[in-house]
Amino acid sequence: MSEAKQYNVVVGGDLITVETGKLARLAGGAVTIRQGDTVLLVTATMSKKPRAGISFLPLSVDYEERLYAAGRIPGSFFRREGRPSEGGILTCRLTDRPLRPLFPMDFRNEVQIIITALSIDQTYQPDILAVVGASMALTLSDIPFGVSPYNGPIGAVRVGLIDGEFVANPTFDQMSETTLDLRVAGTRDGILMVECGAQEVSEDTMVAALDFAHEQYQPLMDLQAQLAEEAGKPKITDYTRFALDETVKSEVSNAMRERIVGVLGEELDKDARDEQLLTLEDELVDSYDGRDDINLSDVREAFHSIVKTETRRRIVEDHVRPDGRRLTEIRPLEAETGLSPRAHGSGLFTRGETQVLSIATLGTPRDAQRLDTLSPVDEKRYMHHYNFPPYSTGETWFLRGPKRREIGHGALVETALRYVLPSVDEFPYTLRVVSESLASNGSTSMASVCGSTLALMDAGVPIRKPVGGIAMGLVKEGDKYVVLTDIQGLEDHIGDMDFKVAGTEEGITALQMDIKITGITHEIMAQALSQAKDARVEILKTITDHLPEARAEMSPFAPRMTIVQVPIEKIGAIIGPGGKTIRAIQEDTGAKIDIEDDGRVFIAASEGPAADKARELIEALTQSAEIGTIYTGKVVRVTDFGAFVEVFPGTEGLVHISQLADYRVERVEDIAREGDELTVMVTDIRNDGKIRLSRQAVLEGWTAEEAREKDRPSGGGRDKRGGGRGRGGQRGGRDNRGGGQRR
Repeated sequence: MSEAKQYNVVVGGDLITVETGKLARLAGGAVTIRQGDTVLLVTATMSKKPRAGISFLPLSVDYEERLYAAGRIPGSFFRREGRPSEGGILTCRLTDRPLRPLFPMDFRNEVQIIITALSIDQTYQPDILAVVGASMALTLSDIPFGVSPYNGPIGAVRVGLIDGEFVANPTFDQMSETTLDLRVAGTRDGILMVECGAQEVSEDTMVAALDFAHEQYQPLMDLQAQLAEEAGKPKITDYTRFALDETVKSEVSNAMRERIVGVLGEELDKDARDEQLLTLEDELVDSYDGRDDINLSDVREAFHSIVKTETRRRIVEDHVRPDGRRLTEIRPLEAETGLSPRAHGSGLFTRGETQVLSIATLGTPRDAQRLDTLSPVDEKRYMHHYNFPPYSTGETWFLRGPKRREIGHGALVETALRYVLPSVDEFPYTLRVVSESLASNGSTSMASVCGSTLALMDAGVPIRKPVGGIAMGLVKEGDKYVVLTDIQGLEDHIGDMDFKVAGTEEGITALQMDIKITGITHEIMAQALSQAKDARVEILKTITDHLPEARAEMSPFAPRMTIVQVPIEKIGAIIGPGGKTIRAIQEDTGAKIDIEDDGRVFIAASEGPAADKARELIEALTQSAEIGTIYTGKVVRVTDFGAFVEVFPGTEGLVHISQLADYRVERVEDIAREGDELTVMVTDIRNDGKIRLSRQAVLEGWTAEEAREKDRPSGGGRDKRGGGRGRGGQRGGRDNRGGGQRR
């Protein structure tokens, strides 16, 4: 039985505790990692045998969001956790991306990392701990992770920017104050992965934040070196290696290199180039038909290796891109809106062969997404969903819902636009944008940013500023490197970096970067961000040339929203017993009504009269009587001592018999019967909420101050106001019911 060991490390001033050897002892490697009362169990396990017939590392990362970790029971019908939440999937992607480049290229055994939330204090965020814990579990295991020349393990840190100062691993509460949410992971030598949302942060600030992040996670590297030495298992070296046969590589190179170079030298579009290369590949494979000593998959892999090598060489040495563009040149841009006549807003953005259609929908507060996760955030007002159908790349596959990549791209676009959206007070709508990738040859996610900006402005959403996005690439050979603007699919595949940057003309709102190599310098990062800004400004000009600002008028099919602020204690009156009242209002008017706990009532209707009628009914239900205010109400009950008048729905007051007229009244029924309407003034509101009304005050034109003074009930008769006489001391010949002037 292994001995439990515990280690401590300080990152950003906060203590992180790591324990191994106590839990999950049969896993390949296991740690519990703790910050505050947030505790994760992270395991890494490897299959005994490799998976045959694949050309990639079968690495999987799963994040198990156990709601018991926050002391909650799942809200689903089954009362147990189901499929991962969007946040859980994003944590898996955040963990996978920096780990994958650090496994040997010839390794094909399945590796599974499982992260289980044991405790969440909703102070310290678990996603960075998940990345660090996964690296530690792999480091402790016998899995060949990070061994030379792959230079593992990795560290990770979140960086915030509060009052102009960088903060390492800010808490949930601090995130409400920060203008930057930067997550960085990498090795001791350099950064491998970046995920970022920001509020128009400048390029210089972003570079400084990346440098700060790299410095902050260094203590985690020291700790993992200690872990490996004191508690780690020996790394396996006798695994089955999947490498190209050198004889096959040589034969394919001799037969095909010049012909491949010839195809790459032509300025062709994606389809034409792919077709010519596929023809060459099929011809090559046919030439090996009947040779039992050769694996045809090795032949195809050798062919693709030559395409990659020659494409990279032409870019680095000759500065020639596959489609003939200059290194900083953007493909032709097009912007269009109003494609869907019934949608609330739509935007089509085209960049070269990449094309995305974004559709915006406006909804009521009840349309907000409810979140049942470990995060303290339980609702989302703005949602962006991204779809990548097979026809966008000219392929076919089964449609089985969004993959993790699509969820990740949707979240990136959502982050890019979140900062520029109006607040709920400025624009009281729930917002959903769906981006459909119609054609893909490089960075549909950044095209989605542009299409979604167009769709939101087309819908009349008053965004603060337009947002554009661009994907950058890098090809590095030795000391030579080239930074590419607006990478297409082939450049993404053969390159060393995929660097997506979105923002306004003033600064960055989202950034995502994955690097396949180490050695990305400060200078390379600064150059990439500078080129990205130039490209972003050009793209934003295309957007604003088509649509300078949000449309002043919304679609006729979009709901019109009216907000009524009511006293919190009146919410129950609107809802009614069992929701009866609010349902009746909605059925009567056709409007949708949502009520917030702070007393805001949102009324949504596609037609103005429906909203106006709903508002009148709600205001009537929630009015509060005021002394001196005159109301016309219905008599709902008559007693010997007075009449009860409903001044507005659900609120009634007493008109004492002495206040029914400006003369002495013998019987209440002489003035008021049930169903009659009386115009009355509020003369007093008691502490218990009971309301006194006066018809006499209206007839004699009392002020509010006079109403307070004159309507003072006494224990005696009703004649203190002048012997029951009228204004002039005489009854003036009126009949017993007030001369027929009942009001």
